[in-house]
Amino acid sequence: MRQVFIDSSAWIAVLNTNDVRHAQAAKLYRELLTDNAAFVTTGLILSETQVFLRRRIGYEVAMSFLTSVNESARIKVVFPDLSMERQAKQILRQFTDQDFSLTDAISFVVMKEMGVSQAFAYDNHFTTAGFELLQSAT
Repeated sequence: MRQVFIDSSAWIAVLNTNDVRHAQAAKLYRELLTDNAAFVTTGLILSETQVFLRRRIGYEVAMSFLTSVNESARIKVVFPDLSMERQAKQILRQFTDQDFSLTDAISFVVMKEMGVSQAFAYDNHFTTAGFELLQSAT
């Protein structure tokens, strides 16, 4: 089964109708659902997304997002352990010319460990780290 990592930038674009990338993101998300893709994300990504949704759209949307992720059999949420954090910090030391966040670096570690090469994201850090950014077909 195809696995796709979902970053907070994509979750936000899908859920925030005011986002300039909303239509494109919603279309790609539907395409991925139709293709029966399995989704991977992290607890840190969920936290970033929930905070954004809560502050910009409201409590109900933020809580609905968390509930739907928790209830979905297609979304695997990875909670980083100490080993992942150490690997992520090594990535931060390796890419001193980049402004990767710890969340970014942990995402890269998770993707590598799970063999996920594609990211649904609007963050070029993923391509810098060697992953493919997905785009909607047409």
